[in-house]
Amino acid sequence: MGGFRILGRGTSGWWRALGAHGPPKESGYSTKSRNQLQPQGSSKRSGVPRDQPFPGVLQLKNLSREELVDVLREAVVDQKGPLVTLNKPQGLPVTGKSGELTLLSVLPELSQSLGLSEQELHIVQAPGKEASGLVLLSSCPQTASRLQKFFTHSRKTQRPTATYCAITNGIPATAEGKIEVALRLECFDGVNLVVPVKSPSRKDILEGVKRTLSHFRVMATGSGCALVQLQPLTVFPGQLQVHMMLQLCPLLGDHTYSARLGTVLGQRFLLSAQSTKPQSQVLDEALLRCLHLTPSQSSQLPLHLHLHRLLFPGPGPRDTPMELLAPLPPYFSRTLQYLGLCQQ
Repeated sequence: MGGFRILGRGTSGWWRALGAHGPPKESGYSTKSRNQLQPQGSSKRSGVPRDQPFPGVLQLKNLSREELVDVLREAVVDQKGPLVTLNKPQGLPVTGKSGELTLLSVLPELSQSLGLSEQELHIVQAPGKEASGLVLLSSCPQTASRLQKFFTHSRKTQRPTATYCAITNGIPATAEGKIEVALRLECFDGVNLVVPVKSPSRKDILEGVKRTLSHFRVMATGSGCALVQLQPLTVFPGQLQVHMMLQLCPLLGDHTYSARLGTVLGQRFLLSAQSTKPQSQVLDEALLRCLHLTPSQSSQLPLHLHLHRLLFPGPGPRDTPMELLAPLPPYFSRTLQYLGLCQQ
């Protein structure tokens, strides 16, 4: 299968996957090569204006159902048998309310477009709305079940299967480590937000509090930011955003949880989650200059969180697991270049 590779472990293998000898490979969601997606020339079908400051961001409100199906078909990384892998654009919700344009809502049309009319595609693995990257689909219920069992078993044995690329506003205090914290969802003014819970009781766990765990590793630093490899070992909404927020290094483009970061005389500290409402991320003037953005443009900065690599079981139970790869979106690659993070 063209979209599968076995990579060397460690920093060098990860950088080779991103494109170590120059700018990381971008994805503009084109079918020129399904193994290495290239920037797309036409902006009409993708709903991406040519003059926007964040190339590759999906303008969902400008798309019809048919155009979204075209975008997703062009985002296919690999297709073999019942399995389809695509590189989801940032901003596309996976699920939503009835009548909303989501990945799930157009799966029937996408299935037909890919010649899978007998059995409809179903979602096996996908990043959230604000993240970009790998989506794993299957038209075979047995295959989907096998994959789900693999991912569940991997989490139980603390073997990471998903690797995200992220850019943080700030540099973590340690080069690598793990983040363990209990989280819960709370409703604030009709919006569900993730809140950390200190020393959760047994009652808390029964009421929906979940202990979460992520591994992180700093791959490069520059201009007060960092390129970080993130590997979640649990599944919880907003987990990676909140985990990096607790490291005082919110993800670039995080307009939900970055408001919980306070600064006095250059020193960062956490504000109360219960008393802090979401707001547009505030970047200092030096960083805005590096990114070639105005303050008003920074409020539209997309979340720099990309599901880049997914561990995948081999054909047989004893076969070596393989890895699916999804190239970075154009805006992510450009940010790496502006911050000098792709030359390290």
